[in-house]
Amino acid sequence: MRRIITFLLGIALLSLPFVSCNSHEGEGGTGTLQGYVRLVHHPDDDYQLHADTLVAAKTDVFIQYGDDAFYGDDAETDPDGFYQFRFLTPGDYTVFAYSTLNTGERVAVKQRVNLEKGKTVEAPVLYIHDGKAYGTSIVKGKVWAMYFHNSEYRGEDWAYEHRVYLRKLGESYHIDDVRVGLDGVFAFQKVLPGSYEVITYTQDAQEVPSPLIDTITVEADQIFQMEPDTTFMVRIQV
Repeated sequence: MRRIITFLLGIALLSLPFVSCNSHEGEGGTGTLQGYVRLVHHPDDDYQLHADTLVAAKTDVFIQYGDDAFYGDDAETDPDGFYQFRFLTPGDYTVFAYSTLNTGERVAVKQRVNLEKGKTVEAPVLYIHDGKAYGTSIVKGKVWAMYFHNSEYRGEDWAYEHRVYLRKLGESYHIDDVRVGLDGVFAFQKVLPGSYEVITYTQDAQEVPSPLIDTITVEADQIFQMEPDTTFMVRIQV
């Protein structure tokens, strides 16, 4: 009789609804985690450092379960930059995608969210970056010219095509040089933080060049605009 009771009890237990034993973050639940990825592109030839924010389509997004050291799954964004992870248990999750710095280094951009049982939660937008001008600065200024021919004054205008040099403070040689544009503007791109000398040359009546130098200090991710009262005034023999 005791064997029969034990057998019947075993059958009864098997007939009960299945209950998941998964008590930590991961797959096997009814929750959904979703969100969007946006790409901030830093063009290499944009003197204003304007960054275009674009949809990050076909971008890999990774998810970490709880405090796991490695990611548990990955998904690819659709044409709208949307991604989704489904069938998750309650708990804390981290989603991340990768930015590419101007050095070529890849850095994870992360967002951590809490997911309740059976709920759908949207993570904050993941903003990833790329482009060669990312993480650098630009130095801008202007050059005005007085033109002479055989010591005879010929007028004034912006110093189009006049050359300007950038040199690290304390160094003997310049690290970059550019020409002045039609509007008198020159710009050095991808400048690292530090102190520099901006140099251009003027001429005397005998066409002997002499330097005009302005010392500046540049911070990270800055558009350093030289003040109007430091606009270079040069004399050019034509």
